[in-house]
Amino acid sequence: MAIVRRSLHERPALDVAENPLEGKVVMGIDPGTNLLGYGILKIEQQTPVCLVLGVVRLGKYGDRYKKLRTIFERVGSLVEQYRPDEVALEAPFFGENVQSMLKLGRAQGVAMTAALVRDIPVFEYAPSRVKQAITGRGSASKEQLAEMLQKVLRFDTRPKELDATDGLAVALCHYYTRSSPLGDTTHGGKNGGPDWKSFVDKHPDKIKPR
Repeated sequence: MAIVRRSLHERPALDVAENPLEGKVVMGIDPGTNLLGYGILKIEQQTPVCLVLGVVRLGKYGDRYKKLRTIFERVGSLVEQYRPDEVALEAPFFGENVQSMLKLGRAQGVAMTAALVRDIPVFEYAPSRVKQAITGRGSASKEQLAEMLQKVLRFDTRPKELDATDGLAVALCHYYTRSSPLGDTTHGGKNGGPDWKSFVDKHPDKIKPR
């Protein structure tokens, strides 16, 4: 087997070709009406590094429109500070409580808009998709998700509010999806998964006739 050696000036270009997020910043958001969790990753030498994670506290605002304005302003401020190349959000969970779904949908929409008005691409992932990508189990608990993130990203102190690690998990899920050959899609397929039609169109050489 031949061994191909790359010169130092060729390696960065090769990394980018193999991983579209190499050298970029990814922001993950877990929308909420009381706590909005966020995490930001920098991809360095094909390794995700946690830059920051935290929460935006919204419980003190009694007025729901004040909450939405705060989400827009705080997410916009984080975008201005960290300059993410792409933003990933957790899609609202479809449950029986219609009012809760409506509130979460509004929070997600406002956070999404804060990125879109700055021309930043936005992606969405279902909660089970995020858990599956990080822990291997779509039914994993918040605590299990946080524990796995701490092992993978090697940050010292786990935040008190697990909404913060939930936001970070969305960012890492997006990194895994985009850096995978099957994750090279535009805004993902169903539930944030691979868009198989796009994959076939872009990689016809990988499809073998039966």
